[in-house]
Amino acid sequence: MMRITLNIFNPQAGEQDSLLTLEIFPDMTLATLRESIQAESTVPPTSQHIYHNGRLISDDTQTMEQLQIVDGEMLAVHVRDMRGSTGVPEQPRRPQPRRPAQNEQDPELIRLQILGQPALRQQLQSQHPELAAAVDNPARFAQIFHDSQNREQRERQERQREIERLNDDPFNVENQRKIEEMIRQERVMENLQNAMEHNPEVFGRVHMLYVDVEVNGHPVKAFVDSGAQATIMSPSCAEACGIMRLIDTRFAGVAHGVGTARIIGRVHSAQIKIGNLFLPCSFTVMEGRSVDLLLGLDMLKRHQATIDLARDKLIIQGEMIPFLGEAEIPKAEEEAAAQEPTLPGPDGTAIGQRTGAVVPPGQHQQQIPARPQAAQSAPSPAAAAAAA
Repeated sequence: MMRITLNIFNPQAGEQDSLLTLEIFPDMTLATLRESIQAESTVPPTSQHIYHNGRLISDDTQTMEQLQIVDGEMLAVHVRDMRGSTGVPEQPRRPQPRRPAQNEQDPELIRLQILGQPALRQQLQSQHPELAAAVDNPARFAQIFHDSQNREQRERQERQREIERLNDDPFNVENQRKIEEMIRQERVMENLQNAMEHNPEVFGRVHMLYVDVEVNGHPVKAFVDSGAQATIMSPSCAEACGIMRLIDTRFAGVAHGVGTARIIGRVHSAQIKIGNLFLPCSFTVMEGRSVDLLLGLDMLKRHQATIDLARDKLIIQGEMIPFLGEAEIPKAEEEAAAQEPTLPGPDGTAIGQRTGAVVPPGQHQQQIPARPQAAQSAPSPAAAAAAA
């Protein structure tokens, strides 16, 4: 036997909220539960709209076990007469059809769920801070919730009216293109909304992989990039490591990729310390890099390195070198992230064009247009190696 609590919300009653505790069995059907609710509260089964975890449950043949209702669960019961038993008095309420829309949820039910789930409240704080701030105020929460729904409904109606207007001239090719683009944009926004709801982790910013190394005794934070063909070093880093004198300028050239950059030359061999290992390494010294040192595939493959993301370590010859934490990576990457152009997202959020990271409302990055960065653009290492 299980015990559940029902929060009965009846907008027509003087007391709009009441709590009811029932003892049920796992094999009890939803129809039997409705009869039990009627016996305790006099609410007829046809007026009972039962919600479990924010979703309307309506299949009366399913059991509590099939509906995944367990001991200690709280259900919400909303009392709404769909036809009206008194004729004329109930007729004005019929233009408000709330049953068909499965994704239309009652704000009070949502508010109670947020109060009972800290993780959900934290997620709401990042995606809709204004709504999260009003979660302790039922009236304010309902107002913001309805305003948001009404705004979305107005936008949908406006798009629909525009499509209808364009359809008035079905043989106009330009109108059909506009309709196609509007429908496409609507599908894109639906896809974005679904991703934010069901896969929010894809909108987090992922920091790059860095390890602490020493080149010629000088400490450097090296960027590990298995997608880069060559190991690249900036001129300033080469100067600090004292290997500028070893540059072979016969390997000078221009790298073409995302922009262009000048290749000063190549250091054929210098000692690099990774963990407790001392390894020989060659460097292509190239201008236009925001990273001091990039460990490319040539270095990683030569020493049979393994990038173990499960352990968060770089493994070379059995030596495990931990990747740097987000607070330890060079500040240049954070500055680049702060200047990332953004696109408007749902509920006032912004989404980074390059990383896809979601920025909460009020914390938007500067929406600056992407501009060519001849001196700072990073050409592909493959192009750098080809130019060398």
